[in-house]
Amino acid sequence: MADLTNRATKKCIESKAVQTHRVLPSDLNHHQTLFGGNLMSWIDNIASISAARHSRGITVTASIDSLDFLHPLPSNHSVCIESYVSGVGKSSMEVFCKIMGENLMTGERYLAATSFSTFVSMKSETNLSVLVPLIEPTTQEEKLVCSGYEKRHEKRLLNREFNEKFAAIISYSTAWEE
Repeated sequence: MADLTNRATKKCIESKAVQTHRVLPSDLNHHQTLFGGNLMSWIDNIASISAARHSRGITVTASIDSLDFLHPLPSNHSVCIESYVSGVGKSSMEVFCKIMGENLMTGERYLAATSFSTFVSMKSETNLSVLVPLIEPTTQEEKLVCSGYEKRHEKRLLNREFNEKFAAIISYSTAWEE
């Protein structure tokens, strides 16, 4: 069993990652704003970087826990995504992503979305989980985000329990087989 008493602690900033993209015509949906699936892909990518920086190991996405769209991202605006680890279990890490838009013509910036994802750190050879360092928030924003970790974790556990029961009754047949 892993020794939980001598776990290292890392600051949130040590896992911080930043990506910036321009919203191009090929990224748009029929409303002429960023297609949500593109944003989800960018979020998963950057969140995985934060998780790997924190654990310094192999990480896999366990879930995209929430993605709240707050403001549309139109063509020719920029999208800046900042991510950092905002909570840890034994081998799991919650990663917070802040998605900011910018009108490149006026300089106006706005919060476009927020997201929480969960990653698990594991040894690649064995697929066994790996104990991850604890997290220490230092900025006012980090303290606020990290302070809600326990409630979000409890909610995830309840959702996972429901999803396991739900999955047990879902049919595996396809529409063309019925």
